[in-house]
Amino acid sequence: MSTAPDPQDLRTSAWRPDVLGEDFEARTLPLPDDAEATLVRYAPSVAPDGAPARVAVLAVHGFVDYFFHPHAAQALAAAGHAFYAVDLRGHGRSWDAHVAAGHDPNQVRDIAVYAQDLDAAAARIRAAGHERLVVLGHSTGGLVAPLWAAARPGRADAVVLNSPWFVLNRPAPQRWAATVLVAGLGLVAPRAVVSHLEPDYALAMHSDHGGEWDFDPAWKWHEPFPVRAGWMRSVLRSQRRLARGLDLDVPVLVLTSDRSGTDEHLTTDTVLAVEHIRAVAPALGDDVSLMTIRGGAHDLALSPPEAREEYLRAVVGWLGASV
Repeated sequence: MSTAPDPQDLRTSAWRPDVLGEDFEARTLPLPDDAEATLVRYAPSVAPDGAPARVAVLAVHGFVDYFFHPHAAQALAAAGHAFYAVDLRGHGRSWDAHVAAGHDPNQVRDIAVYAQDLDAAAARIRAAGHERLVVLGHSTGGLVAPLWAAARPGRADAVVLNSPWFVLNRPAPQRWAATVLVAGLGLVAPRAVVSHLEPDYALAMHSDHGGEWDFDPAWKWHEPFPVRAGWMRSVLRSQRRLARGLDLDVPVLVLTSDRSGTDEHLTTDTVLAVEHIRAVAPALGDDVSLMTIRGGAHDLALSPPEAREEYLRAVVGWLGASV
């Protein structure tokens, strides 16, 4: 696996208007083996006074997800930080190229390949002149981001994790059974469907169903989404790797809701068990801060206003003190 993009790739694929409208731009990130990711930036934040912002934040989304959070970009920009986000290969803005190449949307055989996507994004951000890079991962992105930072010392200067997916949200016997099932099946039949991601959480968040958010249901599905054996095998292997300890040498902030549940999608984490996250978080390194957001949703940035604002204040305050 390539550890950095070819320098020639840094000069290709110009910025273009983004689907989020005015002030947001996107560009294609060419990757090895003709794969593609997409980098998004909040343009007013990059060089607000004619010089690059000192700190750049790179957001990494979760599974069956993409970046559609302009309010988060604006909050970080108001604190003086440049804001970028990456749609990983097969997700959101990067969906079409991945599917056209014959791959399953939102999934890869080994999530370690996402290191290439983050390498390319980080290289482009560093080339813009920012001195410090903070990677902000949500859910599956919260698993990918610290593993990448550990494997690439010096690429990130801090890590922020929003409800990271450290542990499969099942009782221990079911987690063991799932690990045994996909250990072999993921090798011999990686496209076999082993479960489905139910759409209840996404439906509750969408404005068509009483939520606040107008995301694209073609990219964040409103129907059960098939989970394939190869992808799940790599997730479980990555979770075990993280639980053994990463020894990150940069400051880490882990944020969760105050509780988990099954049906209060707007005010609890109905996707992950917050106690699992808190138990594993110390394995990330020696400088790990834990913060709890009362009434937070799974994606804390999509919580109701009071919890959402508390989350953004917590991130901004921690960045100001730590980076």
